[in-house]
Amino acid sequence: MRPVGTVDYHTAGEPFRIVVDGGPDVPGATVLERRLAAPLGEADAVRRLLCNEPRGHADMYGCFLVPPDDDGADLGVLFWHKDGFSTACGHGTIALAAWAVEAGVVTAPTDGEADVVLDVPSGRVTARVGRAGGRTTGIAFRNVASWVAASGLRVETSAGRLGVDVAYGGAFYASVRAADAGLAPEPEQLPRLVELSAQVKAALRGSAVVEHPAEPGLGGLYGVTWWADEGAIEAGGLRQRNVTVFADGEVDRSPCGSGTSARLALLDAAGTLPEGAPLVSVGVVGTAFLARVVDREPGPAGRPAVVTEVAGAAYETGRSTFVLDPQDPLGTGFQLR
Repeated sequence: MRPVGTVDYHTAGEPFRIVVDGGPDVPGATVLERRLAAPLGEADAVRRLLCNEPRGHADMYGCFLVPPDDDGADLGVLFWHKDGFSTACGHGTIALAAWAVEAGVVTAPTDGEADVVLDVPSGRVTARVGRAGGRTTGIAFRNVASWVAASGLRVETSAGRLGVDVAYGGAFYASVRAADAGLAPEPEQLPRLVELSAQVKAALRGSAVVEHPAEPGLGGLYGVTWWADEGAIEAGGLRQRNVTVFADGEVDRSPCGSGTSARLALLDAAGTLPEGAPLVSVGVVGTAFLARVVDREPGPAGRPAVVTEVAGAAYETGRSTFVLDPQDPLGTGFQLR
C-alpha cells in the first residue's frame, strides 16, 4: 500500500481525517455510486488503515476526495468511519470547508465569506465560510432537505418501551428522549446509551420507515440521537443537549450536524421551533452547533421537507503520512471494540 497523506481537523471535538495524498481510486459515475462501490475494493483497505488501531481508534472519522458529478460542486466526498461509508456528515462538512479554504483549494477573501460546495452521497451541501484577518471565523452549511419519516413509534428495549421518532437529515436518525430511559446525554452514561442504541437499531432494521422513497442507496438507520431539553432561549429558540450513537456503537463527540438537521425537521413538524428560530444543539463534550430552519421545499415522494442551516467551527489538529510495512503482522490494524 502506498503512503497516505492526511490533514486532521476536529469539529466541536469530533475528529475528521482528510486524505489529501495517496487516496484510493473508487469506481463509479456518481458520488453515490462510489460510496456503494467503496466497501468492495482498495478504498476499504485504506479506510481500515486510517481508522483502526494503531493509526486510528474506534471513534475515528474521515473522508476521501473524489470527482463530483454535480457540475456546481467544488469537491466530491466519500465519508467514512470505523464500520464503513456514510451518506452524510455534518461535522465533516464543516471541517472539509475549513480545509478547502485554508489550503487554497477554494479561493476566499481575507475578510468576508466564501462558499464551498460539496457533492456528497446524499446530494449537494453548501458551506459558507466566514473570514476575518485571513483566518476562518465560522462555518455554516445548508444541508440537503430534511424530513420526518415517522413519529410516535414504540420500540421495546431493556429500558422498557421507548418512544422513537425517525427523521432524515442526509441519513436516517432515530430520536429518543434520554429521560424516557432514565438517562441523560452525559459522558458517564455512554455505555448504557450505546447498548440501548444497538437495541433501537435492531428493532428498526429492515423497517420501511428507514427506506428512502427515492434512492435505495440512502436507506438504513444510521444513528440514534438521545436528547434532553435545556430550556427556551431568546428569539423563540431552544437549547437541547444530545449525544448521537452511530454505525456500530461509535459516539459522536460533536452535536452531530446531520443529526441536528434531523432534529430540526422533527421540531418543526411538531410546531416546537418556529422557522428561523435558533436551536443551540449541545454535544456530549459541551460544544455546540447553532442551527435553524431557513426554508422549505418538497422532499422525496412529495413529503414536506425543510432546509436547515447548521453552524460551527473546525480546527486543524495535525498532518500525517501513514504507511503499511509489508512485514507488519497486524496489517491494516485492529479494533478492540
